[in-house]
Amino acid sequence: MHFVDAKGILTGSGGHYGMNIYRGCSHGCIYCDSRSKCYQFTHPFEDIEVKQNAPELLEKALKSKRKRCMIGTGAMSDPYMHCEEKLGLTRNCLEIIKEHGFGIAIQTKSDRILRDIDLLEEINRSAKSVVQMTLTTYDDELCRIVEPNVCSTKRRIEVLEKMKERGIPTVVWLTPILPFINDTEENITAILKECVRVGVKGIIDFGMGLTLREGDREYYYAALDQHFPGLKERYIKRYGNAYELPSPKAGELMELFRRICKANGILSTPEECFQFMSELPEQYSQMSIFDM
Repeated sequence: MHFVDAKGILTGSGGHYGMNIYRGCSHGCIYCDSRSKCYQFTHPFEDIEVKQNAPELLEKALKSKRKRCMIGTGAMSDPYMHCEEKLGLTRNCLEIIKEHGFGIAIQTKSDRILRDIDLLEEINRSAKSVVQMTLTTYDDELCRIVEPNVCSTKRRIEVLEKMKERGIPTVVWLTPILPFINDTEENITAILKECVRVGVKGIIDFGMGLTLREGDREYYYAALDQHFPGLKERYIKRYGNAYELPSPKAGELMELFRRICKANGILSTPEECFQFMSELPEQYSQMSIFDM
């Protein structure tokens, strides 16, 4: 990893802001869109860029805001990568968010977030916390192949359960679904049953498929050659160089997804989930979230 002094830390305007403390990732997920060339990385993806002045920038930015709102983090780079154990920049930023009365919507695949569960609970009492967890593959052996350097799906579900115990609302990213790999009714059903059991507020899916761009595509295909011989050729024959790669079973899987979500009162469209995560009511009530 290497350290930089960033010029700014918050992006967006109005009702909510985004924040990325790190650039790059050490999780090694074979499908990661953040590897795409359009994001213009000037360093190897695994050489994590650390915005070492992130807390100071955040403190200055929040002091200047007249109205508190939600701050999202984790969309591009996981805030709980291995380096966070030593650096603690995510925790420092959470403490600043709490002090200034803002809310947090934080996305991760790591159980390291449990280190900060007390702090997230405090933010949720005074403003609002939403913990987002990516779940793609219920089979932990397959998980070790497609998401090799991060905790298992079962462990992530335990994290969701612990958040529920603290009254912290959760949203699951059920994406990407990889054609011919994890696009089975058995896999989707198993994940959804656990989401119901641990009381997630919403589940985000973009149509049961995968997206590939230059940079991301090459890395993904190399992983297919290593772990799923012959599958790359099947992809090329079916999808060519398409950006969107829907599962051949997308229709039936989406029907299953919507049916289970509707039956259990779970938000099931990206629009609903993003609206929930971006809203910070003036009088935020924990109970109202779970009584809806």
